[in-house]
Amino acid sequence: MSTTEATGATAAEPLGRKPRLLIVGPPGAGKGTQAAVLAETFGIPAISTGDIFRANIKEGTELGKQVQAIVSTGSYVPDSLTNEIVRDRLSQADAAEGFLLDGYPRTTDQVDALDALLAADGNRLDAVVQLVADTDEVVARLLKRAAEQGRADDTEDVIRHRLGVYEQETAPLIALFTERGLVSAVDGLGTVDEVTERVRTALASRGILVG
Repeated sequence: MSTTEATGATAAEPLGRKPRLLIVGPPGAGKGTQAAVLAETFGIPAISTGDIFRANIKEGTELGKQVQAIVSTGSYVPDSLTNEIVRDRLSQADAAEGFLLDGYPRTTDQVDALDALLAADGNRLDAVVQLVADTDEVVARLLKRAAEQGRADDTEDVIRHRLGVYEQETAPLIALFTERGLVSAVDGLGTVDEVTERVRTALASRGILVG
């Protein structure tokens, strides 16, 4: 698949400001790479809750200690704590005009919290970029990466399980955002430049233009 689908999108007037975006995609679809490209392209911070958690754990902050205590037991960080982390990050100056969220929201409750947070300032998400990719292609890509990095635990069964968990977790979110007409589904396979061009085309159809 090499087409770009902007679900619910029609030709739109230019946004006229920096965008507020969310990017989602399965493991191996190049989400992190495209997040970095989009952030640079639009001059907005890429905000990954996973990166925030890891940085705080590494630095031994109070937040890091809380997160470490939770994940060390195999539990998920509760929505309340994750929401507070995102609230704090979005209140920082570099995110005032726009941002790209990666890894949040993960639940419908988190969507509600984000909606409320943005609405308090009269804002909302402008678009959700969904990277899609053929499962077998992604499995092959991740198996190759695992071999190159010596990650013997990343077997095909493990990878397919992770992809299944992703689909299960994100399906309700994609459905919700699709109902709002926010989702632009983009083929995530190909070179970085090819995928980037598809993403830019999809966003441009929503009036979200570079510069």
